[in-house]
Amino acid sequence: QTCLFPVSLEDSIDQFNSVRAIDQFVEQLDLEKLGFRRDFIENGPPAYRPSVLLKLYIYGYMNRVRSSRQLEKECRRNIEVMWLLESLAPDHNTISNFRKDNAKAIKKVFFATVQIARNFGLIGATLIAGDSTKFRAQNSKKNNFNQKKIQRHLDYIDNKLAQYNKALDQGENDQENEQIKKDVEKHKRRRKQYEQLEKQLQESGDTQISTSDPESRHIIIRGNITEVAYCVQSTVDADHNIPIDYLVTNKNDSKA
Repeated sequence: QTCLFPVSLEDSIDQFNSVRAIDQFVEQLDLEKLGFRRDFIENGPPAYRPSVLLKLYIYGYMNRVRSSRQLEKECRRNIEVMWLLESLAPDHNTISNFRKDNAKAIKKVFFATVQIARNFGLIGATLIAGDSTKFRAQNSKKNNFNQKKIQRHLDYIDNKLAQYNKALDQGENDQENEQIKKDVEKHKRRRKQYEQLEKQLQESGDTQISTSDPESRHIIIRGNITEVAYCVQSTVDADHNIPIDYLVTNKNDSKA
């Protein structure tokens, strides 16, 4: 009976496979110095090493797999990931928490790649180009608010409440009055929500707020087309087109 797969994972990963570069790169980093959290608990199984989760994060970034649930699946079915993580399979909560708790440290890893590229002479540092990219957020336009939009909702609710109160004064049918009272309570609750949003907007000192993706903003994508999105400015070196810096500005930058 023939063997469908090689005997070992080592034999199944080509010598020039990118996962070997990821493994070598992460192993030479001082993760503690970069600021990665190393939390160990007294009871239960030992925590995953930060190097294991960082390798998985970089692999997902290089292969456009961002979802923590999707990365969890790859750990159990993708032989490249199995080799890279030594057959470990963290769950999606562990992957998500690693990304959330080590955001600043992961940013330092990006700059470590730039330093390595410079050491190998891949960055000329003579001519650089900057441009922006818009990434659509999960936040819908409906859940993005500015003062004008909030005031429009408040005015609409006040107008409806005035109509309901007038209907109650004139109404003689108890059943209709009961329904009107329910509608009044519903609109009062909605008014409180918009008042809370207005307070939040004023405290933020910004011109708009987003409720689903708090850092996203309603910006111009192209022409007259707008979306709630992230605006990322990136800088690229001219020699080998290697990105050397980035900044999330989330502002309209047309003709900047």
